[in-house]
Amino acid sequence: MKTSLIEGKKPAHFDKHIIGNLLLDVAPLDEVQEEPMLIGVRNEAGEIYRLIGATKLNSFMNAVEELADLGLEDELENTEEQKEGCDAIFAEP
Repeated sequence: MKTSLIEGKKPAHFDKHIIGNLLLDVAPLDEVQEEPMLIGVRNEAGEIYRLIGATKLNSFMNAVEELADLGLEDELENTEEQKEGCDAIFAEP
């Protein structure tokens, strides 16, 4: 899985836990956006500041599980539709 911070957006205070718990390769934003499944992470201001791209469904599901284990909630959990180009968007409850 690849990840990138979005320029100009402030990382959330829990960001170090994401990096510590998920096996992510840092990549340029345009590379991450090419991945078939995207996970967005919101900061305290409600902005998506980090994108995580997954190539395979099992990688996507593992990332979703890890983010949920960190106490974050997926605002797209009960929908099949994308929002802001993401298949899942996590934030603090």
